[in-house]
Amino acid sequence: MTGPLRAAECASIGYPKPASQHGSRPITAGAVLATVVLAVLAYGCLPSSWETQETAEPAASARADAGAAAETAAPAASATSEPLAPAATVRDCSPQDAANDLAIDTADAVLASVQISRALYDCADEIGLAFADDAEAILTLTARGIRGPLLLIESWSAAEPMTAVPMAELQRLAPERIVAAGLNEQRLAQRLAGFEVEWVPVNPTAALPHREAPHQRVWIVSGTERAAVLGAIGRQVHAAAVPVAAGEDLRALPEAEREMLRDAALVELHADLGPDAAWQLEVIRRGDEVPGGGLLMFEPGRARRLVAMYGHPATSQLGVLGEQDPSEGVARLASIAQGYDADGADVVLAFEIIATVASARAGRDGDYSNETALDDIRPWIEAAAANDMYVVLDLQSGRTDFLTQAKHYEEFLRLPHVGLALDPEWRLRPGEVHLQQIGTVDAAEVNQVVRWLAGLVREEALPQKLLILHQFRFSMITNRELVETPAELAVMIHMDGQGPINTKFSTWNALTGEPDAHRFYWGWKNFYDEDFPTPTAEQVLAQTPSPLFVSYQ
Repeated sequence: MTGPLRAAECASIGYPKPASQHGSRPITAGAVLATVVLAVLAYGCLPSSWETQETAEPAASARADAGAAAETAAPAASATSEPLAPAATVRDCSPQDAANDLAIDTADAVLASVQISRALYDCADEIGLAFADDAEAILTLTARGIRGPLLLIESWSAAEPMTAVPMAELQRLAPERIVAAGLNEQRLAQRLAGFEVEWVPVNPTAALPHREAPHQRVWIVSGTERAAVLGAIGRQVHAAAVPVAAGEDLRALPEAEREMLRDAALVELHADLGPDAAWQLEVIRRGDEVPGGGLLMFEPGRARRLVAMYGHPATSQLGVLGEQDPSEGVARLASIAQGYDADGADVVLAFEIIATVASARAGRDGDYSNETALDDIRPWIEAAAANDMYVVLDLQSGRTDFLTQAKHYEEFLRLPHVGLALDPEWRLRPGEVHLQQIGTVDAAEVNQVVRWLAGLVREEALPQKLLILHQFRFSMITNRELVETPAELAVMIHMDGQGPINTKFSTWNALTGEPDAHRFYWGWKNFYDEDFPTPTAEQVLAQTPSPLFVSYQ
C-alpha cells in the first residue's frame, strides 16, 4: 500500500494484545512478525509526539459575563460555574506476570527479547537497546537497571526484517526514554527520531546482578557470550542461562551453577551435549553428592583422596577395620589419614569392608566364599553416611562370578556413598582352591559388573560411583585394556601387593607403566604387619601417578 492512510483506515488499525492478556498462550515468532506488519501500517497514524494532550480550556465566549455574574450570584453557584478540565491520562507500564509456560526462542536473542517484552509490557517508561551480539553492552544495561524491557537488534548490516521486528516493538511500547549502549549514535539518530535517547558507555566489567531467590527457569546453552545475553534478557521472566561447552560433563559444572540448576522450577536443555546430558542433568536435579561434595569422584581441578581402613566387621584377623566398632573406626581413621593432604588434596575417610570372604571350604553353595549378612554391614554404612564418609564393599567371590555376588548387596550400592571393589586374587577357576594359586578375572567378567553398576547409577540418578579392581600381578586381570570405563563410574586399579618397600615400588611402576594405565585412576595399599616397613604418607604421595585411594590393612 502506498500513499498516506485515510483517517478511517487509521482508526481501524490495532495491535494484538500481549500474551499476558490472553492467558498463557505462547508468543511465537510468527506472532511477532505479524506485529511488525501492523506496526508498519500503524506508524503512519501515530502523532508526532507520544505525550497525552490535555483537554483545552472552555471557549472565552462561554465566560463573557463571568465577572458580572460573580457579583450577583450566590457563593455556591460561583464555585461551580466553571467546568473542570479532565485529568491527564496516566499510563501504567508496570510489568505483568509472565506465564511459566511462555515459549521463548532461545536460539534467536532478538526474537527472544521481543517475546519477553510482549508478554510483560503494554507500554514502557523506558527501554534498553543494544546489539544482540554485544554481550558487554547488554550487561551494561542490565547492571544499570532499566524501567522496562531490554530489546536487542541485529547489526545494521543484517537483513532489514531482523531489525524491523524489535523496532516495531519499540513503537508499540511508546517509551518515554530509550537507554542505548554500544550503538552508533549517528546511525541510530534517524531511526529514533522523536524519542528521548540516553547514550550509555559500555562497561567491559559489567555483570548480572546477583539474585537471591531461585530462578523459575534455567536454560543450558552453548557458549559464555550467548549465556550472558540470554541471562540478561531472561531476568525479566526470572530466567537464567548456564553456559556449557561441546562434550562437557554437566556434573563437572561449578557448584554455583549446579545449585542454580537444582533449585530452578524448570530446566531446559538448549545445547547439543550428546546422549549423556539428560541423565547427568537428572543427577544434578536430584542433589545427592559424593562425600566431600561434588558429583564426580575425582573432579578435574579439585583434588580428592580417599583414605580407608580395610577389613571385616566381625574379626580383627582380616584387617584393622574389625578392631573397633564403627564410631571408634571414624576416630581412628582421622588419625591414620594425617599427612595425606600434604599435596593440597581434600581427604575423605572411607571404610573398605570385605563383604564376601574367601573360604577354604566350598560351603553349601560350593563357591568357596562366605557372604556377610547385610545387617552386619549396615551399621558401618550408616556411620559413614553420618560422618560424610565413603564405603567400598569388597568381593572375594571364589568360584562364583563377581556380578552374582554384587547383586546380593544391591540395596547398599543404590546409595550415593557406597562403591564396589573386585578382588581377582580370590576369583577361582573350576577345580581351584584358595592359597594354592593367585586368582584371575578377565575383562569380560569385569565388564558385566561395570554395565550393571553403571545402570544403577543412571536409575537412581546417583553421583559417580567408585569401582576398584585389585591387582598386584599382570595375570590377575587379563585383557585389562578392554575394561570399560563409562562416565557413571570412576574405575580404579588398586595396587594391593605386600612385602619389602622397594618391591612395592617396583610393582607400582610396572602396573602403572602399561599402555592402558592412563584409562584408570590409581590406588595404593599399606599393610601394618606384612610391609617392610609400612610406607609413610610422604612416600606414598611421592609415587607417580599420585594415588587417589590409600587403604590400610
